[in-house]
Amino acid sequence: MISKRAGRAATTAPCRVTVCRGCCCGDATKIPGVDHAGQIPRLRAALDGAAPVRASECLDVCDQANVVVVQPSAAGRAAGGRPVWLGLVNDDDALADIASWIRAGGPGLAEPPGVLDLYTITVSRRVREGLEG
Repeated sequence: MISKRAGRAATTAPCRVTVCRGCCCGDATKIPGVDHAGQIPRLRAALDGAAPVRASECLDVCDQANVVVVQPSAAGRAAGGRPVWLGLVNDDDALADIASWIRAGGPGLAEPPGVLDLYTITVSRRVREGLEG
């Protein structure tokens, strides 16, 4: 049986954001002209506490650097939301659009801004399951 506290946490868990910072993502040699070190702090500031942001080792989609994965909140998952993988996230406008979408509810609860369609990528099941694990 699930305790009330565990049940409440399961229904209120926010979206989670994972930012790749492995071998290629976050590498100024591969993607010059981007303030890679500042991306995560800027995303956290734009989210204003709406979702935790974590850095991950290589997510194995190096050709799409910089990669951001938005995992739905518990409510979003209950509504059918699934993790959304975004690639080539190399400018502050994209970070602002991602943050705006998450603050509105994220996957399963809010439609992403149309421009994020340009960043959405499909990854192999092996890669997806490695993060969702």
